[in-house]
Amino acid sequence: MTQAPDSVPDPDYQITVPLDLDYYGVFADLPEADSLWWKKAREFGTGLEERMTGHWERAEFPTDLLREAGELGLFTDGVDVSEIGLETLSPMAAGLVNMETSRVDGSLGTALAVQGGLALRTLAFFGSEQQKSQHFAALASGETLGAFALTEPTHGSDSVSLETTAELHGDEESGHYVLNGAKKWIGNGASGGITFTWARIVGGEHEGQVRCFLVPQETPGYRAEVIEHKASLRAIHQALIQYHDVKLPADAILPGAKSFKDTSTVLFATRLGVAWSAVGHAAACVETALSYAKKRKQFSKPIGAHQLVQERLTFMVSELTSMQLHVKHATERDMAGELTGPQASMVKYHNTRKARQIAQVARDMLGGNGILLTNKVARHMADIEAIHTYEGTESVQSLIIGRDLTGFSAFA
Repeated sequence: MTQAPDSVPDPDYQITVPLDLDYYGVFADLPEADSLWWKKAREFGTGLEERMTGHWERAEFPTDLLREAGELGLFTDGVDVSEIGLETLSPMAAGLVNMETSRVDGSLGTALAVQGGLALRTLAFFGSEQQKSQHFAALASGETLGAFALTEPTHGSDSVSLETTAELHGDEESGHYVLNGAKKWIGNGASGGITFTWARIVGGEHEGQVRCFLVPQETPGYRAEVIEHKASLRAIHQALIQYHDVKLPADAILPGAKSFKDTSTVLFATRLGVAWSAVGHAAACVETALSYAKKRKQFSKPIGAHQLVQERLTFMVSELTSMQLHVKHATERDMAGELTGPQASMVKYHNTRKARQIAQVARDMLGGNGILLTNKVARHMADIEAIHTYEGTESVQSLIIGRDLTGFSAFA
């Protein structure tokens, strides 16, 4: 009788190595400075695959990596940081950094986008000189974590109807504000830093206007809890925040943020960043599927030698190429000052949809191995669901584009 082996070794397919698929050479003519930032982001993410898989599975937020990213200058997306000795990322460089970190892990890419694209940009655009001198360098370096609190439990797509209030007591120069309300899905909102909170003014000459407040998270009445049981972006903590009579001095208001429209100034840039993030997610899925197709054998030959698999690979690479063309062209228009809001919506709408389709095909190609977190695709597939929603859902993007095309607003 032949004795059965103690265990059957599972093949090691080595399918998480970056392949830099660029079928049309979309990124072949990048300026050297932008390519260097991409290289820096690649060096930052190298070796983090296994660690981020573990954090994702255990729903842990590795804040030390944000500080490491800050030390490398990866947060300075379109923000002038020359006064603190850092270099500003061009929109193209910022997109490449977002793409590369998202290729490694979606939570990591989102964490960088929250810290730089939302929090740091909000302070840079709207903050007072005093606020900047106190917090700017710490946010840029990752020493202090920053949050952008706009979405509420009952106001997501219709955030213009936000109900969080800031009641003025006394005058606007020497009085104080009291915040009450709630925010939800706020990245870094329970991480011990500062939260840029959008609230509606009650009292004074700015009655009814939406303004932004700098709220240290240790302020009495600020209560934040990490949202649990997420199936997506599990390695970044997002918070449900309750404001119970949060008392803030008059100078907590960001003087440059004067109405709800100012939120669009920030979200316009981050919407393009989400489109770059989608490219990173899709690239991770395609490179995994291609590597797997070359190494996985079924019916006595690599599955990549089968017609059906080659057709699927062609589909995925063609869709990825379309996504690359979209972000490259839109970013070039942004750098020339020619990108419109609806165009930013278009590239986000297009790329997150395509990323979803690519992930679905890649998961199917890997068969049972496709649901293993260590093989990347299932994790990216779940994370794409989050980026497809945040910074404006598919429905909202389509209404923005539709209004631009027809001249009719279909918003309720």
